[in-house]
Amino acid sequence: MNTNTFSDFRKGVNLGGWLSQCSYAEEHLKTFITESDIKEIASWGADHVRIPFDYNIIQNRDGTIIGEGFSYLDNAIEWCKKYGLRTVLDLHKAMGYSFDTYSENESGFFTDEKLQEYFYILWEEMAKRYGSLTDSAAFELLNEVTLQDYCTTWNGVIRKCIERIRRYAPDIRILVGSYWNNSPDAVPDLDKPYDDKIVYNMHCYSPLKFTHQGAYWTDLIDPKERISFEESGVDDTYFEETFRKAIEKAEKEGAALYCGEYGVIDVATPEDTVKWYRAIHKTFEKYGISRSAWSYKKMDFGLSDERLAGVAKELRELL
Repeated sequence: MNTNTFSDFRKGVNLGGWLSQCSYAEEHLKTFITESDIKEIASWGADHVRIPFDYNIIQNRDGTIIGEGFSYLDNAIEWCKKYGLRTVLDLHKAMGYSFDTYSENESGFFTDEKLQEYFYILWEEMAKRYGSLTDSAAFELLNEVTLQDYCTTWNGVIRKCIERIRRYAPDIRILVGSYWNNSPDAVPDLDKPYDDKIVYNMHCYSPLKFTHQGAYWTDLIDPKERISFEESGVDDTYFEETFRKAIEKAEKEGAALYCGEYGVIDVATPEDTVKWYRAIHKTFEKYGISRSAWSYKKMDFGLSDERLAGVAKELRELL
């Protein structure tokens, strides 16, 4: 297995804000993403979508499964099949853990074995329902582990979870990311892949001062500061160096490498957004890295938003 084995998931788009980071109101869940959106994404030349979903869509607080909650994933998978797209099914929030420490009240996952058991139960159910979709779907165990302190526990949880999934889905591809919010620099601390169907996952919003300028939800950014692409420090070698440790780890372990999120906030100019996409796209292509851009619409990063209409054609060619 090498960095090209995830090539059927080469160019993707995230459906952020639909089944995660949302109100969970029925009206929203039924209307934010519809079949017409999937048709639109397929017209861009994408080959897959990444679908972030939260545990509470399909699981109660006592660990039992909410059967009707799977209708949203079922519909998305069917729409994707119709328009020739594959799906990455990404658990964006688990019971007891969320990457969004600013607005989510989930804690205890990395110290509570009961919460970890609920996590395994959820993925067993996913495996029972979707594990046969080996050519058209992949599982992403958990979005953006934050603290390096969680690393040893997380590696153990990954192994146990994959063991449970493999009872029902021996061949589905499974994506695993590391700490520091799926940082490329943290990929080397992931354990050796469980088997030859494991994909290492990273995210890239570097440099944060450019891609997140004006961000109002993090204390890592001064929301009043603005920076142009020329001031960002991104040059021809920037992303090669950014991904270097992840690429080396994937090559060492014979694993595929995937960038599950990357993108530029809507505060940046459309022209600067294209320049950043052009730079990262060059490195993706050079090293055969599969990826999924954040995000299809709204969420402060919307690729289909009207503000990008003037650069839409070029931007979509750079996915």
